[in-house]
Amino acid sequence: MATKPGFLTAWPWSPLGNFKYLILAPWAAQGTWQFLTKADGERDLGLFLVFPFLLLRVLHNLVWISFSRYRTAKGNNLIVDRGIEFDQVDRESNWDDQILLNGVLFYVGLKTIPSAQHLPFWRTDGVIITLLLHTFVVEFLYYWLHRALHHHFLYSRYHSHHHSSIVTEPITSVIHPFAEHLSYFFLFAIPQLSTLVTGTGSVMAIAGYVSYIDLMNNMGHCNFELVPRWLFALFPPLKYLMYTPSFHSLHHTQFRTNYSLFMPVYDYIYGTADVSSDKLYEQSLEKEEDFPDVVHLTHLTTPESIYHLRLGLSSQASQPYSTSPYLWFMWPLTMGSVLLTWFCGPSFVLEKNTFKKLRLQSWVVPRFNVQYLMEWRRGAINGIIEEAILAAERKGVKVLSLGLHNQGEELNRNGELYLERHDHKLKVKLVDGSSLAVAVVLQTVPKGTTQVLIRGKINKVALAVASSLCEQGIQVAVASSSDYKKLKRRLCEEHYASNCILSKAFSQKVWLVGDGLTEEDQSKARDGTLFIPFSQFPPKHMRKDCVYHTTPAMMVPSSLKNVDSCENWLPRRVMSVWRVAGIVHALEGWGVNECGNTTVFNVHKTWEAALLHGFRPLPVALPTT
Repeated sequence: MATKPGFLTAWPWSPLGNFKYLILAPWAAQGTWQFLTKADGERDLGLFLVFPFLLLRVLHNLVWISFSRYRTAKGNNLIVDRGIEFDQVDRESNWDDQILLNGVLFYVGLKTIPSAQHLPFWRTDGVIITLLLHTFVVEFLYYWLHRALHHHFLYSRYHSHHHSSIVTEPITSVIHPFAEHLSYFFLFAIPQLSTLVTGTGSVMAIAGYVSYIDLMNNMGHCNFELVPRWLFALFPPLKYLMYTPSFHSLHHTQFRTNYSLFMPVYDYIYGTADVSSDKLYEQSLEKEEDFPDVVHLTHLTTPESIYHLRLGLSSQASQPYSTSPYLWFMWPLTMGSVLLTWFCGPSFVLEKNTFKKLRLQSWVVPRFNVQYLMEWRRGAINGIIEEAILAAERKGVKVLSLGLHNQGEELNRNGELYLERHDHKLKVKLVDGSSLAVAVVLQTVPKGTTQVLIRGKINKVALAVASSLCEQGIQVAVASSSDYKKLKRRLCEEHYASNCILSKAFSQKVWLVGDGLTEEDQSKARDGTLFIPFSQFPPKHMRKDCVYHTTPAMMVPSSLKNVDSCENWLPRRVMSVWRVAGIVHALEGWGVNECGNTTVFNVHKTWEAALLHGFRPLPVALPTT
């Protein structure tokens, strides 16, 4: 909100929440019905196309958001070397309100203005009038309106809301209070109403003009420079007719310069063009891609996870992963992405963070869970992971941590396969995070616990946890004979076998669970049982009378910057320990690999180092007695 919210600051449909979209339903239904039922001469093409056009605008904005986030994560041509945080994502989550407002006003106009009805598809004279009116009327009036909005009275009540975003994203362009958007709409309506009054209006003139505004708004609020030098060299006056992202970025950092809408000519006429505009433009074009110190390599999970990526839907990505009902309506795009992953190639940059002196990135392998489970796909997936490791090697990355299935025992023996392929000569150090995972699971077991049950697939983390618990005198029970033999063999080597028991009573109040925990298993648990995962994937929550802890994770320090999305199903500003382990490894400069089927790095040393650097364990919800 603005610092001192004024009259008509809030959007009138804010109390409706996600039901606000129903406002357009009657209009859209009527437009579609008349188009389908009336004869050719009676159909109003403009009325029918309003709703599809609004959907196209939404898609247009989403593409810009994804493209912008991908480019800023890579770092090349960056303008402001800072990130965004959750507060900005939340503040800008209502970016579609302006499209909803435009839709309502378009429909009202079509119903109340006779000359707006039954418009032709194209008229050249109307397009020329629109172009001239925008250049000499809209741009001029916007410049002075914008300067007025920076007067302390209007700024504190309205425009300060927009300027809360120092580092801009494309959609920052439309984050304004309701009253401010009304003023912009009537300003931009001047060319459109003029063509209607003169009888030169057309569907394409109106749609094209609105699309031009969307395009320039989105482009100008990117935090990277994308307008090439050759464009201005080819036509030098373009400098005064089209702004660039760096030109407008100065308005968000300096506030009292570069007021123009899309054409800087009025800033140059009235002396408000920032003197550093050209310098910042050149510096941004020369900014090279970031070379990270630490990379976390993850992958897609379910088909719907494409929307949860920070490159997908920003509002979805800012919340822990969950399946939203409205995503079912996007199933064609979802299925298309699944098919695409069978052919698309290498990993790509997802996120960039900074912590202390480290530059951090997350990379994504474009493959889903189900593909990792197919034995015949393992060779190809290993090839993608190996290429990501080699790319990290070429970039001078110090540590690469393997997340989710990328370190699977069946896939690559917890990363050991890649070391063997390169004769242990890789300079980048591979981290599977098992030591910190063991430490977090041990810390999560409530004090005073005398017996735990291990259920699900037993991996190296489970074996190390069981060994440590038995050493502390806590009994570790398993219900499977094969798991019992596997665990007993490991504990015999460490002389703690007496604390390992075979039990099918399922009476333990603390369960350590891995992948493969079934609904039948959970049904056998006592009321109030605490489920503590040691796997990277959480168990399905089947029991309302039991307590489910998160997968091993830690809260990140406030000094870790540019955190604007959730890591899979984890809460905000919480990272999986597999990701944290790579960061800690680099901070400590240990310079060794932590991977392989059996090797677990020093658990106590890793835990103490994580705490030293500000990472904190999540609180444990204790089971009821």
